[in-house]
Amino acid sequence: MAKRKFKKELLCDVLDGYAEGAEKISDEIIDQGRWSTHHWLVFRLEEKIWGVSYSHGSTEQQDESPFEYDDDEIECSQLKAVEKTVVEYVPVD
Repeated sequence: MAKRKFKKELLCDVLDGYAEGAEKISDEIIDQGRWSTHHWLVFRLEEKIWGVSYSHGSTEQQDESPFEYDDDEIECSQLKAVEKTVVEYVPVD
């Protein structure tokens, strides 16, 4: 699996939608704890897709911003898009 380190500031800018040349694809909640909410961020940069997890405080009392406790450079995994078919069951009228 290909990995690459990105600066913390760039990843925060991706989250905020201000990173020049980068596009936020998705930001999904993957887990919820009492103190922190954990996310999976997927973004496109330099024609490649990258993913990284981060957390932030679950309430206004939890002073934790994204990537706050990480190093200045954060390792991200290169991803590829895979199309999936989903079957959904709905009530019959």
